[in-house]
Amino acid sequence: MERGRGRWGSVSRGMLPLLALHTVSEYCRLERKPPVTAGLLAANTIIYLRPSFLDPFLPTITEVWFNSHLILKYKDLKRFFLSALYHVNESHLVYNMLSLLWKGIQLETSMGSAEFASTVAALVAMSQGITLLLAKSLLLFFDYERPYYKEYAVGFSGVLFAMKVILNAQSDEYTYVHGLLVPTRYAAWAELILIQMFVPGVSFLGHLGGILAGLLFLRLKASYSGANPLGNIIRGLTHALNWPLRFVKCLFRSQPRISGRGTVGGRQTRNTSQLWRCEACTFDNSGWLSVCEMCGTSRTDDGLLSLSSTDEIQDLSLEELRRRRIQRFGR
Repeated sequence: MERGRGRWGSVSRGMLPLLALHTVSEYCRLERKPPVTAGLLAANTIIYLRPSFLDPFLPTITEVWFNSHLILKYKDLKRFFLSALYHVNESHLVYNMLSLLWKGIQLETSMGSAEFASTVAALVAMSQGITLLLAKSLLLFFDYERPYYKEYAVGFSGVLFAMKVILNAQSDEYTYVHGLLVPTRYAAWAELILIQMFVPGVSFLGHLGGILAGLLFLRLKASYSGANPLGNIIRGLTHALNWPLRFVKCLFRSQPRISGRGTVGGRQTRNTSQLWRCEACTFDNSGWLSVCEMCGTSRTDDGLLSLSSTDEIQDLSLEELRRRRIQRFGR
């Protein structure tokens, strides 16, 4: 999250095309395209670009700044939830989205899209809630009204810190954080301190709330062995939304082709209810045909044979069948 109340949507630095190019290249190399990650990237970018046709629907950034004082005083849930999707400037957006691209692909690929969507929703609520609780606690116990309780912050970085904790929780390796080699499982803590030291205008409580949300999520997940109820709800909604598409596919599904193409003299393995075998040449014809497609012999009641009981016909030679046909039909 980033603090401040500067001008939102400053002059473009040309970083968005780089974000788009990097995103496309990453998705092109993936066999399975993670849809939730793509949706989050698109939502954050569209909100930042704010096309004119969305003006009536999207609140401005001044209406959604995360501010503990305003949220608690006016019960402003809009600030509580939407502030995570807004960004101060282009560099803020691009940095967060590149981080989301890598973390989202890793988590969604391993969890599945429904589980990942429910995880993101839970992390947004938990990180924002913990940040709010920390700000209120500092006010009550240490009288820190500023800069924490009344600071303004927006951005997806709190959720990204939570994702980093989840990704690195079980790792025993080491990684570099801004040039510093640290154990991977503590990389989020190292990044929290280094960003606070060298990057001005960031929200310390927002990032800390994200780390604590990731730890809490792992603890709750380890203690709860049942299915994720939020994930089940999202899977159910996805199934319901896909129903019209499945219905249309059923309507336009190609019908079975009516044809007399079959096997000559061979044992039939397909469904016999729509086929009849010619007594003359043993060709398997469609039930819709009244004459044999192969030799032109008319269909008779004797031709309605169950293919499971035609072994003696299969054993007859073609010459014998022709002789029987001449005797029967006089030709």
